[in-house]
Amino acid sequence: MILKLENIFYKYGKNAPYILNGMSYEFGKGKLYAIMGGSGSGKTTLISIIAALDKPSSGKIYYDGKDISKINDDEYRANKVSIIFQSYNLLYNYTAIDNITTILNVSGYKGDYIQKASELLEEVGIPKEKHKYVVQNLSGGEQQRVAIARTIASNSEVILADEPTGNLDKMNGENVMNIFKNLTVKYNKCVVIVTHSDSVAEYANCVLNINDGKII
Repeated sequence: MILKLENIFYKYGKNAPYILNGMSYEFGKGKLYAIMGGSGSGKTTLISIIAALDKPSSGKIYYDGKDISKINDDEYRANKVSIIFQSYNLLYNYTAIDNITTILNVSGYKGDYIQKASELLEEVGIPKEKHKYVVQNLSGGEQQRVAIARTIASNSEVILADEPTGNLDKMNGENVMNIFKNLTVKYNKCVVIVTHSDSVAEYANCVLNINDGKII
């Protein structure tokens, strides 16, 4: 168990109903989880809470046995949990390789930044001739691959992805999901993906449905 949710409640306002209603679950390393549910079921809210971008109304989240409220938020997101957004959230005026070296610097990597960044980009299928392309000049599929390489560079044990194939065509979506699957095998990562797509869920070791604010 790398990540544990313990009786998580969440609501958007004082008089609003709970969108997460006593949610508990344990996530392990080396597995890909798909979280599904209807619109407004709380999928993205859950991802935000796990990433410490938002706080639960009550309940606790543990990372490797430690209450994340006791961990500095910046340290937590820099070194322990990474999130990949549907909109990629890259540094769009930077090159692909600069996006990766920036994270290597933040995460305290001790080796050659350029060499390591180049290796990671090639690993996710970005050819060497495109490493110095400004990110905004890459295709959507390529930008998502850069976002994944950046996540690997952070060395986080837990990778969260919110509809990571939502802006991609079928072929690029399949390529990205194969990369995610490989992260669980090669790097023993815990990958948690929010999706509405049955085809994405087919890649998962565990498919979790949110219903009435709980994981099923």
